[in-house]
Amino acid sequence: MQEAPEAPSPTAAGVRRREGFSFAREREKQVRPRTERRLQFLARIALLWALAIVARLVYLQVVKHTYYRDLADGQQVRVLPIQAPRGMIADRKGRPLAVSLPADTVVVNPSRIPDVPMAARILASVLKLDQDELQAGIQKALSVPERRGFLCVKRRVSAEESERLKSMRVQWIEFRRESRRVYPNGRLASQLLGSVDEGERGNFGLELGMDEELSGVPGQERVVLDVHGRRVESRQTAEPQPGDRVTLTLDQNIQYVAEAALRETAQADNCPSGSVVVLRAGTNEVLAMASYPDFDPNLPATKQDLSQRTNIAISSPAEPGSVFKLITVGSAIDAGRVTPDTLINCGNGILNLFGRVIHEAKHGYGVLPVRGVLAKSSNIGAIQIGMRTGARGFYEYIRRFGVGSSTRLPLPHESGGRIRRVEKWEATSLASVAMGHEVSLTSMQLAVIGSVFTNGGDYLAPTLIQRQERSGKGPVRLPAAKSHPVIRPETANTMRLLAEEVVLRGTGGGARLNGYTSGGKTGSAQVFDFASGKYTHKYNASFVGFAPVTNPAVVIAVTLNGSSKFGGVVAAPVFKKVAEAALRALEIQRDIPEQLVEKKAPADPDELNDLALAELSTPAPDLLEMAGAGTLMAPRAPDFQGKSKRAVAEESRAAGIDVLLVGDGVARTQFPVAGAALAPGARVRVVFAR
Repeated sequence: MQEAPEAPSPTAAGVRRREGFSFAREREKQVRPRTERRLQFLARIALLWALAIVARLVYLQVVKHTYYRDLADGQQVRVLPIQAPRGMIADRKGRPLAVSLPADTVVVNPSRIPDVPMAARILASVLKLDQDELQAGIQKALSVPERRGFLCVKRRVSAEESERLKSMRVQWIEFRRESRRVYPNGRLASQLLGSVDEGERGNFGLELGMDEELSGVPGQERVVLDVHGRRVESRQTAEPQPGDRVTLTLDQNIQYVAEAALRETAQADNCPSGSVVVLRAGTNEVLAMASYPDFDPNLPATKQDLSQRTNIAISSPAEPGSVFKLITVGSAIDAGRVTPDTLINCGNGILNLFGRVIHEAKHGYGVLPVRGVLAKSSNIGAIQIGMRTGARGFYEYIRRFGVGSSTRLPLPHESGGRIRRVEKWEATSLASVAMGHEVSLTSMQLAVIGSVFTNGGDYLAPTLIQRQERSGKGPVRLPAAKSHPVIRPETANTMRLLAEEVVLRGTGGGARLNGYTSGGKTGSAQVFDFASGKYTHKYNASFVGFAPVTNPAVVIAVTLNGSSKFGGVVAAPVFKKVAEAALRALEIQRDIPEQLVEKKAPADPDELNDLALAELSTPAPDLLEMAGAGTLMAPRAPDFQGKSKRAVAEESRAAGIDVLLVGDGVARTQFPVAGAALAPGARVRVVFAR
């Protein structure tokens, strides 16, 4: 029989439990460090991960904030320019010559167009565009990501086109407000004003010359778009600053008359081009600057001949011909080489100079006083006078008159003309220049030359800008016109009187004015044909003059290029029309009673009246012998100007001079002029006016 197992004693069981617990604790002690290490490791990883995320956020939100903001803005924000209104151009009386009016520009969002062909058909029919080209443009815009939300269809549409599109209420058509340049007088002063391109930047004339001042400073608009490219909001971030307002010295009425007279004469004589310049004597403000042919600046330049946009008055120099004799005679008198009554041998119309035979244009003359050389426009007489001055002295006077230098008007492409340096003159160059050849001038330069005799002998640069005002800043200070002395004041006075004789007795009869005295000089330079190497029978016909003679108010230069007639026939009558209108516009008081004006001018420059022939032709042989070294021993006409009828009568009676008194008041003009030699039995006509 088996024995039952002995039951464990309580003491042994407790020992085993303690041993097991101790083992577990020991076991736990062994496991815990590994768990803690794992947790700590994971915690460190989590911390590093969190730090990396924070660092990344800091990098993205702080360091690269601007970059990603700009990247987002590039997708959702557009910064669009706001066009600044272009400055207004006005004439001297504030009448607008060029203005900028508000206009709509049509744009579309290509991504929102449901049917591209239909959209192209609608827009093309209203805006008068080519449908195929427009459809291709929309398709191209859709293929370029940065342009999918915007396409400019047509800028500055008309009010009618804008209203028609707005009435359709199509969501994918938008309108942007811009400005459109308008010239309310159409062709008036078109070459002077110029025009602007599609972006309203100047491309011709004053619009180009003063483009920076007229353009102003564009503003900015910030536009936010949604994912479909639709405008969500917009905000103006910079206000546009309008361009300067420019007030010209130009007179709109005088400009109109100058253009009309020039156009009428040029078309009647089939002249391809011509120009007229009107200056205010004393200040040389430009009252008018006309060129033919003209153009409409409201039309795009691509639709017209670009040559019509050339400002001929300042950009197309030509040989002046006999007009230049004003400088030839004026410089010789100023240098003391001759006086108005110095006798000049004109060789009966023929001069052989270093093998070159020079002829008069029409009739030959024997001996003429200097005043006769100018009045009859004797080429050989002018050569003889120029030789007395000498090449170098003559050249220095020419340069002082402004030949070879631009007038520095704020207009593009102004020519300074041309005169070769005296060192490069040939043997007969002095003779050519004295007649107005081998030298080129613009009409503006001709007018400035004429103004020297009305401005006391000083060269004064012309001015075109009367006032310039900057928005919010007031008037802009304009530089003073440059000036320098050319001839003595007494020489200028003498030349005015000699120029008056050109009109009264010489080639400038067509320039006689109603109610005003006038003086000037004609010119007829033959046009040189470079293809054949010969001079043609066409002329650059010109006239430079001023009025009134005693106290000039205007100086006018007229040039008709390619004329079949002389300057006295075609250019002088244009001067007459423009001068009379200008003097009326300026409210200049008449200095001759209208009923005393001889209405009929000579039809031809050489049709001189009997008085002119008596005073300007060759002196009698006995008087010529008495001339000695050039001083004619004959009585001189006293200076009656400004005196009463009674005083003139008494003085003339005491001097034994026969006078013809015409009109009432004080003596305004006299013929012959003061100081002129009087032929035996000659009578002095004195005109009085109140």
